[in-house]
Amino acid sequence: MTPPTGAAPPTVAGGWITIDPAAQASATRAFFARKPKPVTGNPVKVPEFNVGCKTSHHNSDDPIVLPKLVGGSHNHTFWGNTSTDATSTAESLRASTATTCNSPDDQSAYWVPTMYQNGKVVDPTEVTVYYGSRLKDPSKTQPFPFGLRMITGNAKNQVDTPDKQGNHFWCAGIGGEVGRSADKTFPVCAKTANIVRQITFPDCWDGKHLDSPDHKAHMANGDHTGACPKSHPVPVPSVSFVISYPLSANTDGITLASGTSFSMHADFFNAWKDEALAARVRNCLDQGVKCNSAGNF
Repeated sequence: MTPPTGAAPPTVAGGWITIDPAAQASATRAFFARKPKPVTGNPVKVPEFNVGCKTSHHNSDDPIVLPKLVGGSHNHTFWGNTSTDATSTAESLRASTATTCNSPDDQSAYWVPTMYQNGKVVDPTEVTVYYGSRLKDPSKTQPFPFGLRMITGNAKNQVDTPDKQGNHFWCAGIGGEVGRSADKTFPVCAKTANIVRQITFPDCWDGKHLDSPDHKAHMANGDHTGACPKSHPVPVPSVSFVISYPLSANTDGITLASGTSFSMHADFFNAWKDEALAARVRNCLDQGVKCNSAGNF
């Protein structure tokens, strides 16, 4: 949630962007003082809401990893806030109201490396961004602070994990997977299915920083007990991209701008309107029920 007007702005030290602890504590108290909306109907008992998005644009910018360095990155495919470029800040995203997602309250920026097939750009047919909880008790989940940013995955990783259990592309739809690409890294899908990739971000925050030098250290996953670790004690929504590409029977010649399929990574820059995000988290995630893109049961 946005710090109250007049609060000290975030400070930067060695790549750590530190928030005002008093302002954050006040925002947290105000959030948990909210009375959740009574659950109506018979919603699915899964803590979740989502936004559906279309591709916005491409450029070789990365305002999280390489801020202000225009053209300094490999090419990315962006959705959400249409203004996103190398110079984007939380404030510029908040000032730009145009989004390719189906909630006007979500002014966030989302991006992944651009996909190519034999050198030609392949854009997703659709992207669903899910906000949920993977923790044993979702009731203490609170909104991200305005301006929080994070990445998941590793652009430098060009090979599969040793146990072959890395986050791979898969087939969604009738018929599913029917084979493998020539290089064995992509599935071949039935003509009634599409190539899909799901990418999930950590859902525990250190409560102190909007960003960190590697854009990961301020975030963590829940521990073996299903709770947030002491180092990152604040449960926040688990962001997950489900990206559907219009590829089925022919998956040869696919690369990412960052290299092989195993270099897939994703970036999230939060610029949700505070009230809209708080309502969805309190009503849906904290009560353990599934809501739609409008935040309704």
